Amino acid sequence: MSTAAQSQTKQAVAKANDESKVQRPNRTEAEEAVRTLIRWAGDDPTREGLLGTPDRVVRSYDEFFAGYHEDPVGMLERTFEEIDGYDEMVVLRDIRLESHCEHHMVPIIGKAHVAYLPGKRVVGISKLARVVEVYAKRLQIQEKLTAQVANTLQAVLQPRGVAVVMEAAHQCMTTRGVHKHGVTMVTSRMLGAFRDDPRTRQEFLSMIGSSGGVRGMDD
Repeated sequence: MSTAAQSQTKQAVAKANDESKVQRPNRTEAEEAVRTLIRWAGDDPTREGLLGTPDRVVRSYDEFFAGYHEDPVGMLERTFEEIDGYDEMVVLRDIRLESHCEHHMVPIIGKAHVAYLPGKRVVGISKLARVVEVYAKRLQIQEKLTAQVANTLQAVLQPRGVAVVMEAAHQCMTTRGVHKHGVTMVTSRMLGAFRDDPRTRQEFLSMIGSSGGVRGMDD
């Protein structure tokens, strides 16, 4: 990547993490907001079956959106130099993806495929999955999620290239609105050698089982 491109990538990573730092209401305020939504839905939050719902919803939000309180950059900073000259791509396929649409706050469920071409260092493979998880556990659109994962890997690891492909079903499309079931959205972000070298890109797509018809951030 050029120096200008590297700078833009680092700025994008910094912006993504700055956006996660907002003032949170306290738990009592959050639970009262849930009661308001229950009343908006047309039910009584004081009836027996719903009495514990505000607490359960707030606790579930702690899990769903835990990514706002974790640092993906810090996860990647411990790397290993003893790679005996290994310079082929590292690929992690079929990473389970669970996120929530920022437009309707309903689930996005799918999988991510992540690859990078090491420079002088490698990172533990579990960290690749953790970076996907951290960004997924925020309110998202799939395009932005794909870019955030790729940009962070490129900025921190400084490899010769990064590739990220995500495939997911969006319940904002399947359970409401147009009600189209069985539809999968595919997005991609290719950086460095994966963007510049068609053979490298095709090798990656072959390894994850794609025919090469991936559309996404770079089309």
